[in-house]
Amino acid sequence: MTDHWSQRVITPAHSLYLVIIAVLLWFLRDVLTASAITVIVAAFGFFWFGSFNYYRGEKAKKPLVYTPRLLRLCIPFTIFNLLLPVLAILAGFHLLPSLFNSAASPVVMQLDIYILALCWILANVFVPFWIFPSSAITQPVEKRIHRHFIDQAKAKLRRMDELTVVAITGSYGKTSTKFMIRELLAERMSVYATPGSYNTPMGICKAINNDLEAHHRVLILEMGARYEGNIEELCDIAQPDIAVVTNVGIAHLETFGSQEAIARTKSMLVKRVAKGGSAVLNFKDERVKQMAKLREDINIISTGGSEAGIKASEILYDNDGTRFSVHYRDEKELFQTKLLGKHNVENMLLAVGVASCFNVRLKTMAVAARKIKPVEHRLELKKEGGLTIIDDAFNSNPVGAKNAVEILSQFSGGRRIIVTPGMIEMGERQEQENQKFGRIIGEAELDMVILVGAGQTEPIKKGIEETHFSKEKVRVAESLFKANELIREYAQAGDIILYENDLPDTFNE
Repeated sequence: MTDHWSQRVITPAHSLYLVIIAVLLWFLRDVLTASAITVIVAAFGFFWFGSFNYYRGEKAKKPLVYTPRLLRLCIPFTIFNLLLPVLAILAGFHLLPSLFNSAASPVVMQLDIYILALCWILANVFVPFWIFPSSAITQPVEKRIHRHFIDQAKAKLRRMDELTVVAITGSYGKTSTKFMIRELLAERMSVYATPGSYNTPMGICKAINNDLEAHHRVLILEMGARYEGNIEELCDIAQPDIAVVTNVGIAHLETFGSQEAIARTKSMLVKRVAKGGSAVLNFKDERVKQMAKLREDINIISTGGSEAGIKASEILYDNDGTRFSVHYRDEKELFQTKLLGKHNVENMLLAVGVASCFNVRLKTMAVAARKIKPVEHRLELKKEGGLTIIDDAFNSNPVGAKNAVEILSQFSGGRRIIVTPGMIEMGERQEQENQKFGRIIGEAELDMVILVGAGQTEPIKKGIEETHFSKEKVRVAESLFKANELIREYAQAGDIILYENDLPDTFNE
């Protein structure tokens, strides 16, 4: 509201409406009848404020869902919005007539109309503010409901004493790694993995309470964090028997404050592993590698780095996905998967590390890897009307964005196009990382670049300009919908289009 005060709170329409009331009250009060004033005030009010359209964005990417929590929030919100006009009208009828000397003046005779008009403006201006007291009122109720779901989930896990809990954290790659682990283990046992990006306390509790069943022997959880203490909160619900840490990047640097704070938070997963359990760590990340020193009473399984116990070699990419060899102990096995990118090779090695805890053979893992499908919106390869789409629209980060551009640059046979709004939630490093991303795009020899949002993508544009990339090939669209219109005008059969990141609906530059 602060950033868009004149568009969302006190708009030009509000100001002009006050001007109209002032003109009617002070200059036309002896000319117009009460009926005429009523028609004028009602007409302007209805057409300007009746639809509340100025609260909406250009076009919603996702429709508003009236969840039970939202419906509970709507109760006090609606009461507040109804209460204010009533109180204002009562106060106006009681106080305002005393401001005028003559009880018989035309102003007093028409005062109720002006009071109603002013109350209309006042109630309209206050609409967005009522969300704050409404939220404060419902907060105790929400906390009680959350506590109930958490207690229910913890009780269910206590009853399933043969269940092994695998928990995954990291700045990037959590969801992809989770589904890889599920596929590798599903060859041998009954496995349940939380759907999508269910990585918050309520998301995990919902999955455990509603979907985890008695026949499941492995529960795979994704544990996300935006603030210090989030991982501990999740481990209080489900203590992991096996911990997986993918990496420590700069995602959510804005809320954590530093990369050291991110590493400290992610390391809590290793500290909370049950005694005698295991931690599978990506040794390619130096901060993750240091976590191996945190515990001596658990089994450490290392992947990725030169000193790691599980490595990959002979990595090749093509239109069907990725091929590479996995080395574990004295074994070597060829893996082939439909997934794209070096980071997915690293994620697969982490999944191999988890599967080794269950004594799954490497050959069995390789068979399962062939069946793995790309996670939705994470380098997902699609075919649409003669176009090849690389959908990497979910929660982009510097490592993933670089990998995606490199993959796009390796495609041949058609023109290569990227559509991106850049990256957010990286604090002070956001402009620097987006400018670096721009240089990567400029050096990739693409055929067209479509940047979504002029202000947000300015650092990317600067980065591109630091290379020899042609300015004529860079277009800026004000929204994803406008970007798609440019695609429809430019693209032809055989072209390859990379959608890199899709900013959240709440983001507005």
